[in-house]
Amino acid sequence: MTVQTKTFSIRTKSYCDVINITEQVSKTVKESSIENGIVNIHVAGSTGAISTVEYEPGLVKHDIEEFLERIIPYDQNYKHHNTWGDHNGAGHLRSFLLKTSITVPINNRRLLLGTWQQLIFIECDEKSRQRKIYITIIGE
Repeated sequence: MTVQTKTFSIRTKSYCDVINITEQVSKTVKESSIENGIVNIHVAGSTGAISTVEYEPGLVKHDIEEFLERIIPYDQNYKHHNTWGDHNGAGHLRSFLLKTSITVPINNRRLLLGTWQQLIFIECDEKSRQRKIYITIIGE
């Protein structure tokens, strides 16, 4: 069994920026020496998230933002704000809910995703960031 770890960076906008990262992850898998196995996609940090969705630049991005705002609104007074003097408590809770990594099977150096399924990064923080995405490919 072989393990390879690669990274790429993305620049995000604040407040629920949804970015399709499928192409970067797919390219990384194709360029690896691993034919079959799994790939884990991870963002280091506690205010970002990785997930899958049928990515549509308008509708789905809007729906995700609207849904998260209903269940974890940014304008609440979270205890986190008092602890650290910042105002990204909602970002931490959103990341906690959505999670910071996902694992996808690979076969013949291809991601095994559904026809319309893409990998996305969701910026949960109150400000834009430069994010590093870690790709760990395990297999043979």
